[in-house]
Amino acid sequence: MSDFILKASVRNDLGKGASRRLRRANQQVPAVVYGGEKGAQSISVEKTAFYKAIEDESFFSSVIKLVIDGTEEQVVVRDLQRHPYKPLLTHADFMRVDATHEITMNVPLHVVNEEKCVGIKDQGGELHVLANEIAISCLPKDLPDFLEIDISKVELGTTLHLSDLTLPAGVTSVDLSHGEEHDNAILSITKVKVRGGDEEEGEGEGEEASAE
Repeated sequence: MSDFILKASVRNDLGKGASRRLRRANQQVPAVVYGGEKGAQSISVEKTAFYKAIEDESFFSSVIKLVIDGTEEQVVVRDLQRHPYKPLLTHADFMRVDATHEITMNVPLHVVNEEKCVGIKDQGGELHVLANEIAISCLPKDLPDFLEIDISKVELGTTLHLSDLTLPAGVTSVDLSHGEEHDNAILSITKVKVRGGDEEEGEGEGEEASAE
C-alpha cells in the first residue's frame, strides 16, 4: 500500500459560508470524516499535500493516514467534490477503516504487455478495455493499489472476464461474490474495422444499384 499522510484540523466554524471562507483563504480543503464507532467530524485538510496526493492514481485505492490535530485516523477517500470549471477541490469525504473489518473499494485495472499481445501484434486485432476499475473486498492491509492483467498471450476474438483476473491473497471480487452471472467482461481483442477503401466502394455500388 502507498503511504499517504494528510494533516487536518477539527472545523468548528460550519455551514456553507464557513466553507466558502475556508476555500477563499486557499490554505485548506473542507472535509468530513465518518464511520467506525465515532460520529461524523467536520475537518479542514492541509491543501498542498492533499492536492499533491490526488495526482497519484493509487491515492484513491489506498489506506490514508489522516492526522487530525495530532490524532491519527486510518481512512479511505470516499468522495471528492470539485469546482465545476476551476481546478479546485471544494469538499472531501473520508471513511474510517478498521484493521479487522473488510472494506469495499474500486481499484484501477492496468492492462500490461499490449505491445506483445498475439492478437494485436500478429493477428491484426485491437484492444477494447471494457472496465477501467474493479470493485473488490478485503482487509485494509490487503488493499492493492491496482490490479494487473497480462494480455501478451491473448488471441484475436478473445474476451476476458472478471474470472480471468488473478487476485492477490485476501482479495475477492465484489461482482463475482454475487454469482457466475456477474462475471462481467473486462476487455476484448477484436478485428479492426475497415474504414474507407472497400467499405466505401461497397457503399457506392449499393447506391448505384438502388438508383437503377
